[in-house]
Amino acid sequence: MSDTVTRFLGGSPGKIAIQLIAMSFIVGIILSVLGVSPYDILAGLEGLVNRVWNMGFDTVEWIFRYFLLGAVVVVPVWLIMRVLRMGRRAE
Repeated sequence: MSDTVTRFLGGSPGKIAIQLIAMSFIVGIILSVLGVSPYDILAGLEGLVNRVWNMGFDTVEWIFRYFLLGAVVVVPVWLIMRVLRMGRRAE
């Protein structure tokens, strides 16, 4: 169990906790200097959710359009990479 957690986190839980605390403190200082508060971030997220909700089904169509646009590029590239990797293993 501990090995699984360590592998998932990318290191020991204590070390990762200290790194996250240090990074959070540094990012907090930077955001404070820029005049951003946690309430601004929460208000922005709330506004985003409200805009998406108010858009209704137009949002679903918008998201699906971008999904298809990305899939037209990603899926063929992924497929080519898989075929090339299988060819290398066969040799």
